[in-house]
Amino acid sequence: MEQIISYFETIPPLHRSLILVGGITFFWILEYILPLFKLYYHKGKHAGVNIFFTLTTILVNFPLAFLLLYTSDWTAANSFGLLYWLPPMPLWLEVFVAVLFLDLIGAWLAHFTEHKVMVLWGFHLVHHTDMEVDTTSANRHHPLESVVRFLFTCLAVFVVGAPVAYIMLYQGLSVLFSQFNHANIKLPAKADALLSWLIVSPNMHKIHHHYKLPYTDSNYGNIFSVWDRLFGTFSTMPVDQIVYGVDTYPDSEANKSIRELLKIPFNAYRKPTTSRD
Repeated sequence: MEQIISYFETIPPLHRSLILVGGITFFWILEYILPLFKLYYHKGKHAGVNIFFTLTTILVNFPLAFLLLYTSDWTAANSFGLLYWLPPMPLWLEVFVAVLFLDLIGAWLAHFTEHKVMVLWGFHLVHHTDMEVDTTSANRHHPLESVVRFLFTCLAVFVVGAPVAYIMLYQGLSVLFSQFNHANIKLPAKADALLSWLIVSPNMHKIHHHYKLPYTDSNYGNIFSVWDRLFGTFSTMPVDQIVYGVDTYPDSEANKSIRELLKIPFNAYRKPTTSRD
């Protein structure tokens, strides 16, 4: 564990990029071998739109990275945060606790808030308008949403009191898990259900991308599923009944247009309807 933490403490930017690209490549190939839904769309064109938003996320996060470092350094200098308030524990347990609560605040709470605050929902709609969810959909975020998510990550670091190595490890895991649970892959139903007791499995997250409420407002987690189960936002439905997208944004061509997607937050914020299937 010490070697892992030492590695992430000084992880080169190139290695962080390899985690992102390697994950997409791995799950992209796996989608051809074990597809959940048949691939009736042009994967290359679909990926082009989502990779554009992946690049904007990188461009947003890169200049803001100093805020994460400053926040982490401040908590260390002032012995502030959850890790400083808890009793001493083995390194492996401390890392687990750190990642667990970074996931709560940086992912679950950020995601939940985006669904409940109308202005933020306008940004998040770009993610939900994807009508052909696959591993590239994981990073389909409006640039302004990327800013919001970054600020929640800073809040998570502040509350947890996470050192830089833990932050880098968490962010690497967050990227890989998001690519995994968005991937168009089919796991055995029992295996997927079993996984969903601990982590966010592909079927669990696909329900979140169903085009109507109440399913859209459920299963907010990214790494750990415990938060949805604990806060009562966990839901299930037969995976073969899932329809991707948002019922108030049914125009599939507009949902593939980068120009139209960038304009969504500045239009009327339309929530999915409350009717059940």
